[in-house]
Amino acid sequence: MSSRKPKPPVTPLTYESAGLNLELYDQAMERLPALMRKTHTPRVMDLPGGFAGLFRLGNARKFAKNYKDPVLVSGTDGVGTKLKVAAMLRRYDTVGIDLVAMSVNDCLCLGAEPLFFLDYLALPKDDPELISQAVSGVVKGCEEAGCALLGGETAIMPDIYAPGDFDLAGFCVGVVERKQIIDGSRIKPGDLVLGLDSSGFHSNGYSLVRKAVFEAGGHKVDETIPELGQTVGEALLTPTRIYVRPVVDLLSKKSGREAVTGLAHITGGGIAGNLERILPAGCAVEIDRSLWQPPTLFGWVQELGNIEREEMFRVFNMGLGFLLVIRPESLDTVSKRLAKHGMTPRLVGGVLAGDRAVTYQN
Repeated sequence: MSSRKPKPPVTPLTYESAGLNLELYDQAMERLPALMRKTHTPRVMDLPGGFAGLFRLGNARKFAKNYKDPVLVSGTDGVGTKLKVAAMLRRYDTVGIDLVAMSVNDCLCLGAEPLFFLDYLALPKDDPELISQAVSGVVKGCEEAGCALLGGETAIMPDIYAPGDFDLAGFCVGVVERKQIIDGSRIKPGDLVLGLDSSGFHSNGYSLVRKAVFEAGGHKVDETIPELGQTVGEALLTPTRIYVRPVVDLLSKKSGREAVTGLAHITGGGIAGNLERILPAGCAVEIDRSLWQPPTLFGWVQELGNIEREEMFRVFNMGLGFLLVIRPESLDTVSKRLAKHGMTPRLVGGVLAGDRAVTYQN
């Protein structure tokens, strides 16, 4: 058996020859601190060059709120294959908003106020423009949600991601008073279900959307669709709606907290799949599909892919991105409070006595 050692390469290896240009990477990173500072609140503690971020929870006069028995709430998510559409259009700012929305809307379901967010961006090579656009979208999302972008990570991995691919993930940390946690346990028969409009598909079901639009439908990403009044890319990259400000405002009042018995973010699994998660024993929900009309975008994709109606409702939000379960006597008060934030609350169903299940009428 030969014991010869392999000869070293004639040209010395460098990090750049392995696929990472540190100078280009530094250029991209230099853009980010200024973007992040736009989201910082007095609770963020300055730590230049730190390995982690610092955030104060309370007990200072300059903070808007102190807590008696705070519970931290966390949620994490990604953007999914919606990133493929962003790559096709070479537009990366809206998916940053999606990233924030998916996590903060989840934390909101427990009645939590989002505090801070961290993101993770992975790509095959240094791309300062992509990185800057993606993080600028994260910043916009954080500003809309009222939370601080505390830090993040950008990973260059040429052996993991193919050219043109990238991934975006992140997580949110929020806070809620222990006595004010909303977990669905107070839901009872007679409660009503209010729906808040989505902005489109949000960030779910894009493997099916892309198959219907680009494979079955044969459309191009820059093609204008008359019935939608915009291009395919514009329609599919509409960012996920963030429901934090209207719902947190509603819950900031004692009357609002007493009125709301359950909150559900409508993501993968649709209305039934997500609403069922918060139902206590002995409660069922009936949703009346005649009470709202899904936006044109949903019907357009359904027709392109010849998708069954029930499959549409199983996969997509169908125009309702967030649901509130409320006491019936509070319907008018809650609706007016949400309307102040530009929301259009829709009464779409009610809670009945029965096994934990969500069924559709019509």
